[in-house]
Amino acid sequence: MTEHSPPSRILILATGGTIAGQMNARSASGYDAGNVSVQDLLHHVPNLPETADIHAEQIASIGSQNMNDALWFALARRIMQAFEQEDFDAAVIIHGTDTLEETAFFLQHVAKSQKPVILTGAMRPGGAPGADGPVNISHALKVAASPKARERGVMVVFNETIYDARTVSKINTSEVNAFTSVNGGPAGYVDTDRVYFVTPAAPPVPLFSLPEHESLPCVDIIYAHSNMDDRLICHALADGVKGIVLAGIGDGNASDTALAALDRAVAQGVHVIRASRVGSGLVKRNIEVSDDIRGFNVSCDLSPHKARILLQLLIASKTTSASAIRQAFAGAYL
Repeated sequence: MTEHSPPSRILILATGGTIAGQMNARSASGYDAGNVSVQDLLHHVPNLPETADIHAEQIASIGSQNMNDALWFALARRIMQAFEQEDFDAAVIIHGTDTLEETAFFLQHVAKSQKPVILTGAMRPGGAPGADGPVNISHALKVAASPKARERGVMVVFNETIYDARTVSKINTSEVNAFTSVNGGPAGYVDTDRVYFVTPAAPPVPLFSLPEHESLPCVDIIYAHSNMDDRLICHALADGVKGIVLAGIGDGNASDTALAALDRAVAQGVHVIRASRVGSGLVKRNIEVSDDIRGFNVSCDLSPHKARILLQLLIASKTTSASAIRQAFAGAYL
């Protein structure tokens, strides 16, 4: 099989998002997400692989701000079913950009196959000047069809760039170059001629089975700031959360008052992960905060929202020892 003879079976799962949006008259750039069907989207995609058997399904029609556990589970189950039954060689997920990186990270930890799963979307809806959705879908299909993408699992393709699910982050509210890999770099690139990777495949990650219920354990993100008190932490504990991720200042720090409240959380059996609200860098153990003494864990390179997902999966799988959590978060950094 050559670069120009793609696999014959690619599953497209559409969830809505800006890429499926329609312009709205409320402002010059206004639009309503998720109004265009996947079949209509595909009519505008250039360079669809003519020899591929592309099967498209509409899983949802939402803006990705409304992405939820039930839809995550539906996506994961459909992908695993398609791969286990040998129905498809790759999957492409059309998704809104706001939570795209979270869905990619979730699927990376539950989709038990190294067949390519490619997520893409758009920053400009159809009908807008410079709409980027059609070419992003075309490039996502090209990566999904490439033999080079095998054994790389879940990736994001956006603006001619390929990103690993662990490191990808949205960094811009409205420009078409909205994604980057903050603590690493692109995994590769795609254009009209070819797909090429510039990094080896990402190291293996912990894999989890989906919980029996259609939801994950409750884990809250608490955002740190100057003059921070303990009210939000106390409310989270009163609500019965199973875990708290601190989106801390600097290297994952917070006020003495907030840290004391997190000490109480640990004493009540709540798992605490220190992450950072800063856009890049690693959160390391025992730098300004005595993690070993307090019973905290750290997010390492993960953003607060990805740390939340990993902690939810760990708790759901009853992988809750301090050493197991530390291993899962540190990954290749240990």
